[in-house]
Amino acid sequence: MECSVELAGMGEGSVGRMSAQMVSASARVGLGSGLRRFYGGGKRREEEVRGGCYCVATVAVGDLGAASRRVQEGMARHFNDLVRRHCERVPMSLGWASISQSCGTPCEGEGGKGDGAVPEQVREEETQPSGQDEKKRKTVLILMSDTGGGHRASAEAIKATFELEYGDDYKVFVIDLWKEHTPWPFNQAPRAYSFMVKHETIWKFTFHSTAPKFVHQSQMAATAPFVAREVAKGLAKYQPDVIVSVHPLMQHIPLRVLRARGLLDKIPFTTVITDLSTCHPTWFHKLVTACFCPTKDVADRAFKAGLRPSQVRVHGLPIRPSFSTFSRSKDELRRELEMDEELPCVLLVGGGEGMGPVEQTARALGQSLYDEKTGRAIGQMVVVCGRNKRLVKKLEALDWNIPVKINGFVTNMSDWMAASDCIITKAGPGTIAEAMIKGLPMLLFDYIAGQEVGNVSFVVDNGAGAFCPDPKGISSIIADWFDVKTGKLREMAEQCKKLAQPDAVFKIVHDLDDMVRNKHKYLEHLNYAYRGLI
Repeated sequence: MECSVELAGMGEGSVGRMSAQMVSASARVGLGSGLRRFYGGGKRREEEVRGGCYCVATVAVGDLGAASRRVQEGMARHFNDLVRRHCERVPMSLGWASISQSCGTPCEGEGGKGDGAVPEQVREEETQPSGQDEKKRKTVLILMSDTGGGHRASAEAIKATFELEYGDDYKVFVIDLWKEHTPWPFNQAPRAYSFMVKHETIWKFTFHSTAPKFVHQSQMAATAPFVAREVAKGLAKYQPDVIVSVHPLMQHIPLRVLRARGLLDKIPFTTVITDLSTCHPTWFHKLVTACFCPTKDVADRAFKAGLRPSQVRVHGLPIRPSFSTFSRSKDELRRELEMDEELPCVLLVGGGEGMGPVEQTARALGQSLYDEKTGRAIGQMVVVCGRNKRLVKKLEALDWNIPVKINGFVTNMSDWMAASDCIITKAGPGTIAEAMIKGLPMLLFDYIAGQEVGNVSFVVDNGAGAFCPDPKGISSIIADWFDVKTGKLREMAEQCKKLAQPDAVFKIVHDLDDMVRNKHKYLEHLNYAYRGLI
């Protein structure tokens, strides 16, 4: 069966064509939205491409199990090479905006002459005296998307640390690149993600089916022609000195835009991975200046994906500076938060939206932490319901036999953690990292299929907590932990502190600052052989 890819370019309507014979074809895969041939206004392709740039992809894939790995890799290499050449012919209006030296901001008419000239900002950096350049405020652009709360939390942690460490030396912008700077339907990514994770089967299929390199690279290549223009405008709007991606889908297309504009060796591009173990392969890209990994396990995955040791740094997960700075004593915090100063405390967290079996778990804990024989409580509970106001009202209406504090959305989570003895939460990487910094043993009750599966193993295998999805089982485990005779709580708390990396965000920010101030040290060693593999 024939596998073909057609790429329509600009100008004379030239078409690049690749063919490969496959064995016993049994599947047909189309890039973009199904098998698509993109024609404009009813005109034939050769006529309409003179005014634009479109990607037409038709792929007929044979039985991948029977096909040799060499044939598959050859197809992927030639396909991506053709797409790369195609995208390099995108009109320069899709690239950086022309910069006026007088205004210092993007001016009207992105693209200028369309000759691929390097932006004024870059030319200024190369020609201004070093002293004058140092006085200029640098710009950090952090790319994220609200597909889960962890990406924004990491972005805000990096931003807060820049402000704490360098004050007015930097301007830091956090943008949702897909939502703010891509057309429909790509700007619906956060809503689509929210729908899929609520339907586990759909999300598991999506996560695992897009993991192979051939699949996700082809998807990105097919997507690029439709979003490159707006992505380029988004990047040009901020004129960054360094770009930081905290999302797995924020590498491929921005790097493609930078390469097309000749800026790969002018602007450092870094990735900060926000998953502790089983991260999706789209996190890794060979052209990044640096890839910050939270754990050695993730670093090993980066090496397997082809990144070099000089690109990979293991600092930990970036957590808000408030978690790593000096905290008051537990007794002082409990008095301030109006908690019982003697009883051990369990912190039950339902995330920003208060989702999960929070109500059932709280009810079960209310029973297991009350000794009916003595008529006394053996523990206390703090519940954080997030923005779920309905849950707050339901829990407040209950009669409790133990001391209970019911909260909605809180901004002082660091204090509540420091005042507690253990935490019940889903397996979000940010909460896990925060709990380890505070020395809080974790009881995980849920996880998102795919990226959070490894988080459970990370906690359990390292002796930092346990996993139980059943509310009654959770309540029994907590009651056992609160038994001072077992000593389990103390042992796990010590293990959490050993695993904690409270200075991770500071190390990341210091490295980013060094990249901005010493760009050539990091960028001159780019292996340009990788450019053909983007």
